[in-house]
Amino acid sequence: MPNDWSIDSWRGLPIEQQPEYSDLAALQEVEATLGNYPPLVFAGEARNLSAQLADVSAGKAFLLQGGDCAESFAEFHPDNIRDTFRVLLQMAVVLTFAGSVPVVKLGRIAGQFAKPRSDATEVQDGVTLPSYRGDIVNGIEFTPAARHPDPARWLQAYSQSASTLNLIRAFSHGGYSSLRRVHGWNLGFLENSRQGERYRAVADRISESLDFMEAIGLTAKTVPVLRETEFYTSHEALLLGYEQSLTRIDSTTGHWYDTSAHFLWIGDRTRQLDGAHVEFLRGVGNPVGFKAGPSLNPDDALRLIDHLNPNNEPGRITIICRMGADAVGDRLPALIRKITGEGRQVVWSCDPMHGNTIKSSTGYKTRRFDKILSEVRDFFAIHESEGTYAGGVHFEMTGGDVTECLGGAQEISEENLSDRYHTHCDPRMNASQALELAFLVADMLKHRKTAAQTKSAAA
Repeated sequence: MPNDWSIDSWRGLPIEQQPEYSDLAALQEVEATLGNYPPLVFAGEARNLSAQLADVSAGKAFLLQGGDCAESFAEFHPDNIRDTFRVLLQMAVVLTFAGSVPVVKLGRIAGQFAKPRSDATEVQDGVTLPSYRGDIVNGIEFTPAARHPDPARWLQAYSQSASTLNLIRAFSHGGYSSLRRVHGWNLGFLENSRQGERYRAVADRISESLDFMEAIGLTAKTVPVLRETEFYTSHEALLLGYEQSLTRIDSTTGHWYDTSAHFLWIGDRTRQLDGAHVEFLRGVGNPVGFKAGPSLNPDDALRLIDHLNPNNEPGRITIICRMGADAVGDRLPALIRKITGEGRQVVWSCDPMHGNTIKSSTGYKTRRFDKILSEVRDFFAIHESEGTYAGGVHFEMTGGDVTECLGGAQEISEENLSDRYHTHCDPRMNASQALELAFLVADMLKHRKTAAQTKSAAA
């Protein structure tokens, strides 16, 4: 913890993307209430994640970070949590099998309730109201009552996060994540699809490998990693009052940890070096990330890294690159050269979602799946060209059969968007598209592994 940092040193600094609460006494009461609630995650878990992210930065593992754009109160249901969790398990097993490296599983879940907005207000039929900023702030319905920011929503967000974490921990360690269930992770609507068939082929090969391992005495009873998995949570640290209320001193190290999630990130709109969000996160022990859009100057990125990680600790910083398919080739190389040239140890992750958002002719906010794939391909190709390690992907997805992103094997068209457009904020990949992306990344991991083996043999 920096000597010049305190848990509330962010207050009074310039701050972006904050709702205007009319009842400050109610806000302070909620902050005090949350300050007495139990932590959602534990400092030791966050340190374990830091160690695994250090392996990613060293090229020894791969980061898979995904989940909902914005969790909602209305769609809170154990089936939705389970379906998102098992798609992430499917993706992770495909990547592990292809790349022969451990996959760090990090969900945008159990806390991803707040969303930054381009405009503070929204206009409909001549009526101006505050923009919807996520269920932790206000409601999506376009009424004065719903759009009024209410701090009591923080308590509901905490309660939903706690319940979600409880279920995820049960899935992770209660047998659901056993590799013997690898076939059971396939969703019903994927069974007869191209992606379902590809996944089933991988699952069959894994089952054959498990049969061999059991034959020589390596079973789920004797090898815990075969029956359980480590799964971590993350969200954008946007509402700093909420984050501060859940920040605690770790009794083991004496350092502060934000116990609302294992991993927090700073958005592209809130990464000002002299701003409140950077100030708050520089003092907590969690691993942190920041979004790097096309407007980020490499020199500013270096200063931001040094501010958040002055000791250059591996695993502390993840740069989540969200350049857009049309800009990544021009912007990313300079950023990589600056950061690696100065010897900074970071995880390089690709967010192919946020730089590729468009508005369809039918009025829906959407993303073209081919653009998503294009940015991921270019991200890997650029790192290969620069001699650096493409360490992860970060994306918005759901386990549901939604129609929010155009294209993919299901060939979702603009006319299809209205069929099952359920997002409360940004468009998400459905399970089929997420699995298709996983197979693309798996092919690139396999290519990288083959290239490294060829190079080693030639040496």
